[in-house]
Amino acid sequence: MFPRWFELHVIKVGGSVLREPQDFQYVAAAIHKEAGRHPNRRYVIVVSAPHGVTQSLEVTAEALHPAPDPVALDLLWFTGEARSVSLFTLCLQAVGVSARALNAHQSGLIRTDNRNQDEPIQVIPNTIIAGLTACRAVVVPGFFATDPSGNIVSLGRGGSDLSAVLLAAALEADRCELIKDVPGYFTHDPKTSAAPTHLPELRYEEALRFAEAGSRLVQGEALKLAARTETPLVIRSLSADGLSTVVGRRNQKIRKAIDLRGVAAAVA
Repeated sequence: MFPRWFELHVIKVGGSVLREPQDFQYVAAAIHKEAGRHPNRRYVIVVSAPHGVTQSLEVTAEALHPAPDPVALDLLWFTGEARSVSLFTLCLQAVGVSARALNAHQSGLIRTDNRNQDEPIQVIPNTIIAGLTACRAVVVPGFFATDPSGNIVSLGRGGSDLSAVLLAAALEADRCELIKDVPGYFTHDPKTSAAPTHLPELRYEEALRFAEAGSRLVQGEALKLAARTETPLVIRSLSADGLSTVVGRRNQKIRKAIDLRGVAAAVA
């Protein structure tokens, strides 16, 4: 771990949460409120493209070419994440949180062999570390890495989850949160079920079974990486109900994350 004197939280903000410009302002205001209560805390904020943007860009590309070149398509997709990074950084700065915007080449995520999706992704977060030394928050794009040739490459559906886990593990963050439009896992889909039961805690293996059964709440590759690196995840929404799901192992580290849910709820 790099020498640091501050507590570090990695927060991934999903596209389902970022639908309108005011959503960026709302989340930025929540982080500003938390940062004011915890002056020793700094943030790496991983953002997705606004809701629906990636799909819209893909439709546009396919209208121009029936089989878009993967390199060109990834570059087109990246415009959505780049927009989110810029907007979110501006919103943080507007409320008084010092923040630095980084692009895919600065995030330090490198896929050494883009032809092999199983190839481990290298993390060299030097620019992020420099940003954290100077600012309260560093905002980075999710869903993307670079390859050795400097091309921007996507990390698969739900790749922003993977980005967050990669950075949290590499930086040995004190907390890794995935902000979704639902407050974690339920026994049934809360959008379609009348009476789903919320699950406040899951083991990695249980969350992976949800993913294998078709759940898109958290990317399967992100869950596998979290299990390998023993990085507990807190999945929550920005609602005021305070609910969240902690995914990890049943040990003291996870209980510590559960005890912090009151702080998480206060952010909303």
